[in-house]
Amino acid sequence: MLKNKGHSSKKDNLAVNAVALQDHILHDLQLRNLSVADPSKTQVQKKENKSRQRDTKAVIDTGLKKPTQCPKLEDSEKEYVLDPKPPPLTLAQKLGLIGPPPPPLSSDDWEKVKQRSLLQGDSVQPCPICKEEFELRPQVLLSCSHVFHRACLQAFEKFTNKKTCPLCRKNQYQTRVIHDGARLFRIKCVTRIQAYWRGYVVRKWYRNLRKTVPPTDAKLRKKFFEKKTQDWKPA
Repeated sequence: MLKNKGHSSKKDNLAVNAVALQDHILHDLQLRNLSVADPSKTQVQKKENKSRQRDTKAVIDTGLKKPTQCPKLEDSEKEYVLDPKPPPLTLAQKLGLIGPPPPPLSSDDWEKVKQRSLLQGDSVQPCPICKEEFELRPQVLLSCSHVFHRACLQAFEKFTNKKTCPLCRKNQYQTRVIHDGARLFRIKCVTRIQAYWRGYVVRKWYRNLRKTVPPTDAKLRKKFFEKKTQDWKPA
């Protein structure tokens, strides 16, 4: 009887472990806790829109001017984490069969990840998914130091139906919004505008110089003075 009890307990443990591992695999393959697609927020927004539509009333214009409040401008260069909370533990992780997810990165850890990305020059190169420049479009930095367009990463997560880095295949990465690509694009645009303006100024100065200073070449010098005599009018 004791042997049968021990044998049945081992079978129960194997069954529980198998179910826990299967549950973990299913949770890992499901589209959950994505960095850019948050279904809870969209549901809340839909409920708010419905409540606003119900509460809307007709407004009568009395002709009196109301004081306008200026909207608060948010810092466009502010960096923030999209998924600050780690995903909940699965049954396999609670039983110790699989290691728990990494804790959220601190500000110092994110700074090290960003420095690694800058050394690799990821923001200078095109997006690895769409192969286009970052320019002013939203950009995200992963905890594995790889950089993508936010829209491209969202499309990749929806297509693969799981959260893995498109380059290194790291699971359950953390995501942070950065603006390095936009900053580099602005610098490039400013440099190009300055180069065009300096070229215009130099060309204008050279045309005025050609009109006032005679050239050293004999043929050009002759044409220069012929034009001067043609343009000269007696007083």
